[in-house]
Amino acid sequence: MAAALGCALASSAAHAQPHRESWLVPSLHAAGLLAAQRGGAMLLWRRAFSLEDGERNLRLLRAAYTRPPHFDPDRRFFEWDGDRWLINLWGHGLMGSELYLRARQCGHNALASLAFAAASSAVWEYGVEVWNAHPSANDLVWTPLGGALLVELRFTTWELAARLPRAARIVVRAIVDPFGELERVAGSPC
Repeated sequence: MAAALGCALASSAAHAQPHRESWLVPSLHAAGLLAAQRGGAMLLWRRAFSLEDGERNLRLLRAAYTRPPHFDPDRRFFEWDGDRWLINLWGHGLMGSELYLRARQCGHNALASLAFAAASSAVWEYGVEVWNAHPSANDLVWTPLGGALLVELRFTTWELAARLPRAARIVVRAIVDPFGELERVAGSPC
């Protein structure tokens, strides 16, 4: 399997055309990430992410659109919404990084990519997770900002890899952007 992935990545590296301006690719990438994240959360935290209690789910939905996002300044750093700091700092930062990176690789500037990550975070908070948790101010702010901070290093490394010999370029790009490289293997233009 590793050999097949390596061959697929090798063929994609030659055909990948970064910087072709597109919103379709980042949008499909975001939809896939949000769906996978939701599915993973339902498996890991069955009770917390259950959709079986319709009354509870509707109550949370109504509250999300009638009250401000959750923020408790009396809690510890990056635990302002009640989640562990590891999930908030790294989990949301990495999610924002994935969203932001795909927009950057598809030809969008830093500001547009930040806006895309922020919009995707809002879709998660108010469209996907809202059925099981009140939207979090921490998540709405940190997901795009943390992603932007993490991704510029990833994006620059990914771009600089173009100067490397083919084998090294494939390895570096697969490490820096594994999901993106798999999408390019499948035919994504950016």
